Amino acid sequence: MTKADILSHLPYSTPFLFVDELEEIDENGVTGSYTFDAGLDFYKGHFKDNPVTPGVILTETMAQIGLVCLGIYLSGSAEGGMPGHVMLTSTAIDFMKPVFPGEKVTVTAQKVYFRFKKLNCTVQMTNASGEVVCKGTIAGMVTNKMNA
Repeated sequence: MTKADILSHLPYSTPFLFVDELEEIDENGVTGSYTFDAGLDFYKGHFKDNPVTPGVILTETMAQIGLVCLGIYLSGSAEGGMPGHVMLTSTAIDFMKPVFPGEKVTVTAQKVYFRFKKLNCTVQMTNASGEVVCKGTIAGMVTNKMNA
């Protein structure tokens, strides 16, 4: 499964797609990036006159790159067919630095385990200066149907 195949199977679209590019992906992990457009709606009220990317959006970005992309890759490779959907089940994220409008971030995830259709990963987001923005663990279930 190629990087382009994985991106085409993501169940998101603008304005809720937080993956621009996948740099690397294999059975052990993934690295991808996203640049936060300054025109995104959530910046209008978070915070007044000093917009910052909400932590829930940073978590979603890490989930899309570090869990969903990897889950699509692993399920498509493991079953040799169509990749499944990945549903977020848990997160434990520590936030160290803010991400401002226009910033590019890179997410790196390492698989902890993938068994019984559950994927668990460690994730880390860095800014363009290489500083850690946030990091933690994230997990999800790989399913063939969105409502299963």
